[in-house]
Amino acid sequence: MWFVLGGYRIEGRRAAEIAASVERAVGGGDLEPGQLLPPMRELATQLGVNPNTVAAAYRVLRERGVIETAGRRGSRVRPAPATTGRDHIRVDVPEGVRDVSAGSPDPALLPPLAPVFAEAAARGDREPVLYGHRPVDPELERVARAGLDADAVPPGPLAVLSGSLDGVERVLAAHLKPGDTVAVEDPGWGRTLDLVPALGLRAVPVRVDDEGPLPDDVRGALADGARALIVTDRAQNPTGAAVSAPRARALRAVLAEYPETLLIEDDHGHGIVDLPLHPLAGVTRHWAFVRSVAKAYGPDLRLAVLTGDEVTVDRVRGRQRLASGWVSLLLQRAVVLLWADGASAARGVAAEYGRRRAALIGALAERGVAARGRSGMNVWVPVPDETGAVARLLHAGWAVAPGARFRLSAPPGIRITVSTLRDGEPERLADAVAAALGPAPARGYV
Repeated sequence: MWFVLGGYRIEGRRAAEIAASVERAVGGGDLEPGQLLPPMRELATQLGVNPNTVAAAYRVLRERGVIETAGRRGSRVRPAPATTGRDHIRVDVPEGVRDVSAGSPDPALLPPLAPVFAEAAARGDREPVLYGHRPVDPELERVARAGLDADAVPPGPLAVLSGSLDGVERVLAAHLKPGDTVAVEDPGWGRTLDLVPALGLRAVPVRVDDEGPLPDDVRGALADGARALIVTDRAQNPTGAAVSAPRARALRAVLAEYPETLLIEDDHGHGIVDLPLHPLAGVTRHWAFVRSVAKAYGPDLRLAVLTGDEVTVDRVRGRQRLASGWVSLLLQRAVVLLWADGASAARGVAAEYGRRRAALIGALAERGVAARGRSGMNVWVPVPDETGAVARLLHAGWAVAPGARFRLSAPPGIRITVSTLRDGEPERLADAVAAALGPAPARGYV
């Protein structure tokens, strides 16, 4: 038996065969992104199989990131394959075009790492590190915990992971099952928006303003059944939002209404932001707080510390032992030295990024263009025609990031990375943005 959908014939008697048939159709383009799949009972009747068999096939497809399920609204083909994600939504930068799309820190503001690693190696054990050692360097644990205490992050055990996204992925996998819903910032970090469906989870958007996620949106998502919430505390990518003290109080009040929510906080802006941290952790039963070093000291360091409730951190450590085992002790010792010596330098870096953001936002405002960027190294510019704005700016000699890389249902926009802007460039870039968006009276979105 078979079922014809959009000109394609779904076949199979076993769950694996049905799932493979749908996946072939998606891979071959016969089933398009967003296409609604038949209800499970209807497909089961047509195929002559038990509805549980079709349910198992759909579960496999969700886990593989091929489809997504929205409760009574049914199951649909995912907008993009989980293995591809949003990496294809980018601008190829021709020679001679100024690239302000990458989202990377300014190399000139990163510390030289060679002497740091040399000193870390000299301070290490005389014998090579072998299997069976502690996964967290004691000095790193002490320094990291002191910093977390100073920022009022609740006490908890510590794990060391390979960057922020590694921590977010491990925490989600430790608590959720395929089909569960995760509330995510919109616009938000594209890698997070890809990771959630890649794990077989469903993302529900939460709007963001300059002070962080909107409490009413968070309440609505949790009331509709979202089991987890991911919040960027500072330097939110792409908008630069930073959770303020009043917003933190409002969000904590909402989370107190849903104490079983898994809360994940990402503080990748540590070391490049001069705004205080206002953590949400501790309100819910299960929580995790991730602090990485990529933006302040270099993306290639690939290290983040994670703290949380005992159950969450224990599960994360357990899965880590079964996989990578640990993060290099040499790398951990190098980060200890960077944190110990970099406090004053971090303040200077944060101030410099702030100066460059303010220069661009001010120049845009003088030309009638609204922009957002409260912290970090990015500025978000709402636009009426995203594709056209990106193309016109590229023609004018500027490569910016298309907002589609960072959006679920949020209005169009472009992201501009200010980290490498030099004196005089904010004004020239603002001229190009204003010209690309057309006359000010036509900008009804401002």
